[in-house]
Amino acid sequence: MILPDKKQPPETSYPVCTPIGIWQINRINYTIPFFPFFHSGAAMTVIVTGAAGFIGSNIVKALNERGIRDIIAVDNLSNGLKFANLADCDILHYLDKHEFIRQIRENRLNANGIRAVFHQGACSDTMNHDGRYMMDNNYQYTLDVFDWCQEHRISFLYASSAAVYGKGEVFRETRALEKPLNVYGYSKFLFDQVLRRRMEQGLTSQAAGFRYFNVYGIREQHKERMASVAFHHFHQYRKQGFVNLFGAWDNYGDGGHKRDFVSVEDVVKVNLFFFDHPELSGIFNLGTGQSRPFNDLAAATVNACRSAEGKEALPLEELVNLELIRYIPFPDALKGKYQSFTQADIGSLRRAGYQAAFFDVEEGVGRYIRQMLARM
Repeated sequence: MILPDKKQPPETSYPVCTPIGIWQINRINYTIPFFPFFHSGAAMTVIVTGAAGFIGSNIVKALNERGIRDIIAVDNLSNGLKFANLADCDILHYLDKHEFIRQIRENRLNANGIRAVFHQGACSDTMNHDGRYMMDNNYQYTLDVFDWCQEHRISFLYASSAAVYGKGEVFRETRALEKPLNVYGYSKFLFDQVLRRRMEQGLTSQAAGFRYFNVYGIREQHKERMASVAFHHFHQYRKQGFVNLFGAWDNYGDGGHKRDFVSVEDVVKVNLFFFDHPELSGIFNLGTGQSRPFNDLAAATVNACRSAEGKEALPLEELVNLELIRYIPFPDALKGKYQSFTQADIGSLRRAGYQAAFFDVEEGVGRYIRQMLARM
């Protein structure tokens, strides 16, 4: 991509040292590089986009647990409820997404001291069919940040998606297997193709994309209908005493559609593994490598809730007989657009050196339920 003409900031030095001061000067149309006023001196300042979102905020929290607090959190807080995801985190500065994009595209953002960008900011609503918005927000935004990182030799770790595979049955990072079903999947797919071409030409710094499978975990409450099935089952059970699953369709029985469910805790661990290994680049599936039916997820959720109530865990058949798990007709609107089966081939991830075990559904969902209960 051809970068915009570089526009250098004014040579005049402005003695600004607080976020308030920077905001006031930007209001009168001066652009002041803010990083030199904040970072501690070591090249360990990190930018996290989508920082108030689900995976982004978990990455911020994990960086804090490593003692890293020089974090520039980038997000769009039009949905003000997302602030809660950062309330227990330590960051250096918050920057609105649109201001961040503007400074990136005008090449005004000061890159001094920036160690890495975790690019998690995107629209993840698979039912949003506004192609113009999706391509600008997911594809062009990612491309612009990637170009900036390459120019300044900064590690770029970004969120791709298993949606690039569509209704495939084999989920391996191979072009022939990638056939997205919607514009969301296409927006992720298209940038992955850019990275492949750039890798052939030669990168100046690390660039690694992670094709997230069905991620569940703490800090997703703001996603509402796009939150994980585990999140919805937890609230269904607490409100009505049972959970709903889709009935039979596409040669799968009631609750039998299968996904690779992966805990956000594992997603964060993989991101940080690549952060620790800047020599690694590429596109990697990020799932457990095991496909489990929605019935198992529902049973794990209900049994975790029952455990918190002092009740024994029950097998799936008994949960269904007691109507603690119920089935509803498969929605017509999803027919032909639904991934009935996903299972990450994590061979590339393992060959890159990541060998840690992933939480299975029972342990991962159990941890998640306990975390949500502790916050109530």
